[in-house]
Amino acid sequence: MRIKCIVLVLVQCTLSFAQVSIGTSSLDPSAVLQLSSPENNKGFLPPRMDTATRNSISNPAEGLTIYNTEMKCLETYNGARWMNCRYIPSFSSTDLYSPVTGKIWMDRNLGAARVATSIDDFNGYGSLFQWGRAADGHQLINWTNATTGTPVTTTTSNTLNNTPSNATFIIALTTPFDWRQNPNNDLWQGATGTNNPCPSGYRVPTETEWQAEINSWETATLAGAFASPLKLCATGVRISGNGSVMATNDGCYWSSTVSGSKSRFLNFNSSVNWYDFERGYGISIRCIKN
Repeated sequence: MRIKCIVLVLVQCTLSFAQVSIGTSSLDPSAVLQLSSPENNKGFLPPRMDTATRNSISNPAEGLTIYNTEMKCLETYNGARWMNCRYIPSFSSTDLYSPVTGKIWMDRNLGAARVATSIDDFNGYGSLFQWGRAADGHQLINWTNATTGTPVTTTTSNTLNNTPSNATFIIALTTPFDWRQNPNNDLWQGATGTNNPCPSGYRVPTETEWQAEINSWETATLAGAFASPLKLCATGVRISGNGSVMATNDGCYWSSTVSGSKSRFLNFNSSVNWYDFERGYGISIRCIKN
């Protein structure tokens, strides 16, 4: 009988005032629902789930709130992505928070005009960097469609210096196929790296940081990459041996991780693969916040 009365009271409150209070008779006029613990020793327990279960929620409503048992945090859907207490507001309009890893990335490829709107959105491809070089102009590509881009000119004169004397793309004709005559492993290490090409406070991600994002994709494919918060697209590659631009159906991204005289390169299409790649190639970058 008591339960029936409580239900009746709640229904009447809802119908009369569009407000509900539980455990208190003092309802704040600004609240549609107010909970109180008469003993002052109980709290509100929202739905609890891990990240995979959260990601399985179909079309989450803006404002939907859960407790993530992996992140140990409340998370709220903001209409575009899940946000949690680890999120640090940023003043940059290009910051993108990853709810899975808690990292902040740039929301687009370095040099891209916008966030990719499709897998083959050439306005989302961005620039093609030789590994270890600064954003000195060698990376610039004027993309005109999904398969065609006009790059800057080339030279066959590689260098002993960390900073080439001009902004041309340096063709690498001999082993180890690097734009430098002798490889330097420290050029892209961290936000204070010698030639860090990313904006201030950002850097080129490591292979481990990339892999943490990949592990959260619905599928380890190009489709999964684009469906992820990072909106990764298929990008072009500039060939180290002749400077030509090759449009691909794959996602191609540098990491800062080195392997001997080569560097680790992320490639994905029907699957995700990591390769040791010559540093003379021009490949896309997605920067991560330090």
